[in-house]
Amino acid sequence: MARLLMPKATAVWLVENTTLSFQQIADFCGLHPLEVQGVADGEVAVGIVGLDPVANGQLTKEEIERGEKDPSVELKMLRQNIPQPLPRTKGPRYTPVSKRQDKPDAVAWLVRHHPELGDAQIARLIGTTKSTIAAVRDRSHWNSANLKPRDPVLLGLCTQTDLNAVVLRARKQLAKTQDPKAPEPEVEPAKPESGRTLPGGFDISTFLPKS
Repeated sequence: MARLLMPKATAVWLVENTTLSFQQIADFCGLHPLEVQGVADGEVAVGIVGLDPVANGQLTKEEIERGEKDPSVELKMLRQNIPQPLPRTKGPRYTPVSKRQDKPDAVAWLVRHHPELGDAQIARLIGTTKSTIAAVRDRSHWNSANLKPRDPVLLGLCTQTDLNAVVLRARKQLAKTQDPKAPEPEVEPAKPESGRTLPGGFDISTFLPKS
């Protein structure tokens, strides 16, 4: 069953306007029966205005009457045709407006101190764009002359735990690309010399006694 947006307000209305049992109201509103009893006793939801589930299209009068006649009946919520808000998925990290101007400084710090981090990793870490990172890297940022590399943790753009995790992941990826089992480059063997020479190309053998 879909959850109500305002369960206590709905429970207040049902307690005041119907003869449904506390258990029925609790099941419908997603509350504990003791909470519903507290609503009826005036100990819970004090000051909350009741919300009519019939007017909101969550229940029908017929469904309420069916529940009032039989306390064992579980009320069924009407299906909403109105599009429901989608749950928030993982995306760019939200940053307060007051701290967004600090992002280029944080990018400059990360580029300087953690060159192993890629643009996508930096973008996800502090919630910036790849174009901003590229502009900081090649010094084409509009405020490049005034940028001061500053730790994003101290700026409040990320936590130290998040930073450590991203750096560790980047270093592991870098280690995989540098395969330690790769064959060493072949070195051309040195050619045997006919004799030992002195600087300037003189053959030292001419100065040694002949055998």
